[in-house]
Amino acid sequence: MPIPEDVTGQEIDKSVRQELQSLPKTLAEDVARNLVMVARLLDSEPEQAYGYAKVAFRLASRVAAVREALGFAAYANEKYSEALAEFRAARRMTGSVELWPVMADCERGLGRPERALAMAGEPEVHKLDKAGQVEMRLVAAGARRDMGQAEAAVVTLQSPELASNSLQPWTARLRYAYADALLAVGREDEAREWFGKALEADQSGSTDASDRLAELDGVEFVDALDPEADEEPIEPGEPEEARTPDARDADTEEPAVQEPKAGAEDVKADEPGEASGVPETEAAPQPSTFLDNPFREPQPGPAAEDTAGQDGSHDQRD
Repeated sequence: MPIPEDVTGQEIDKSVRQELQSLPKTLAEDVARNLVMVARLLDSEPEQAYGYAKVAFRLASRVAAVREALGFAAYANEKYSEALAEFRAARRMTGSVELWPVMADCERGLGRPERALAMAGEPEVHKLDKAGQVEMRLVAAGARRDMGQAEAAVVTLQSPELASNSLQPWTARLRYAYADALLAVGREDEAREWFGKALEADQSGSTDASDRLAELDGVEFVDALDPEADEEPIEPGEPEEARTPDARDADTEEPAVQEPKAGAEDVKADEPGEASGVPETEAAPQPSTFLDNPFREPQPGPAAEDTAGQDGSHDQRD
């Protein structure tokens, strides 16, 4: 796959470059450049990111960072079985538990929320840092909702981190997930309050809290650049004042008269046609992968082979 000339491979994290030092220099540079492309495209073009990740995998399948990158690219494309296998491989290579929450979320994506919930109770969770534990809580709450336990999902998200006024990278997502869980059980007033709190904390725009608030308030958006956005259709029987200037002019315009031909009788002009109404403007669509809406519910994929191989880790869906 083509790689822009400005991509050198030096853009990747220092720890990843250290992993690639085990490869021949030229090969390491090729792998690094493909990993840069994965990182660049993962949010906006996940399918292309997946393609670059597959190239990196073919070049260096024994590098943990490569397996992890392929895992996230597969995850972004809802290839949960493949993602889970790659995350497991990366974990075996590094011994790290930081991928535990996203592995659990893959179980959700595969339609196995009970496994995700079981992983939330494993000892590995206690080895996670604070951010990882919050991610695990989000995954567990999403699993509860997958299982039809909406009230339990609300309780799962109630935690000291949710009550804290301190703003952390995960604060907006945690508040958003709590608001969404409240809405699912019919607690609309509380949900609106927490969507507002999520919006206050969402400095990077990682959630659509503002759109959810507008939806609760019954606000519809129109395209401000649409020249017909402010015009309304003309209903039959409307008074003259309610009609557009063009429509009024059409009714009052004098009929055009054709010039008579020599020796011929006068020809009547055609009657002017009725002015048509302006079509009703539709509201602009509400914004709806992985990062755009991190709390979306997973679409169950095909069941993965059972090997050792709303709200998740590393920008989960709920």
